[in-house]
Amino acid sequence: MNNTLKSSGAPSARPNALKLNDAPPALDKTSALRWGFRFLRWSTYLAALITLILLFHKTAPPVVVTTTKAAESAEQKVEQVERSVSQGQPATLRLDQSELNSYLATHLDLAPNASVPAAANGTVKADSGNPVANSAPALDTTLSDKDAEEVRSSVRDVKVQMEGDVVKAYMVFDVHGKDMTLELAGRLGAENGFLKFEPVSGQIGSLPIPQSALASAVQKLMDSPANREKLKLPADIQDLHIENGELVAKYN
Repeated sequence: MNNTLKSSGAPSARPNALKLNDAPPALDKTSALRWGFRFLRWSTYLAALITLILLFHKTAPPVVVTTTKAAESAEQKVEQVERSVSQGQPATLRLDQSELNSYLATHLDLAPNASVPAAANGTVKADSGNPVANSAPALDTTLSDKDAEEVRSSVRDVKVQMEGDVVKAYMVFDVHGKDMTLELAGRLGAENGFLKFEPVSGQIGSLPIPQSALASAVQKLMDSPANREKLKLPADIQDLHIENGELVAKYN
């Protein structure tokens, strides 16, 4: 009788044992999913934080030299070209990096800003060949279609470098009181009477802009009816490009 009881009780114990053995894998799976979601969430937060840090981290401006002599040379070249064009003669304007930056420094209507030492904003101004300290604007930038006009009117500093056939522009904007920097590199050209710019690279602050996004944004800006008229070149400019580190404009 004892043997009968033992044998009849054994089968009922095995299902319980199987159930107990099956429980841990289910718990482990739930725990792994929970930790996976937590890791994904915190990774997203971390990526967003890193992006913001890079976005608002201003890059050091390029060091460019501006001189009174270079500014005068640029003015003379422009006047000479204008005289030739007025007489119906073709002409070519060539400005090197120092001449172009000196010309921009005296002709761009930049937003006012508290003066800072030249070494802080990458500008070295020289008169009669002697480098001296130069007070210049600080740095800011942001991009937004809604605030395009505000951005345009709040440019505080512009510096241009030319290497080979590539132009590199460093710009500083003040949007909503926040300082940001924008750097663009690309090739200049003229097409159907309008300025053409083919971007090679760009970044806002220290955050690189993906090439596809950069090309799309530049194309959008250039095709915008609001900007189209601003990109129209004077009727007598036949070609505009960078050649051997110089800006070359051909008039006809």
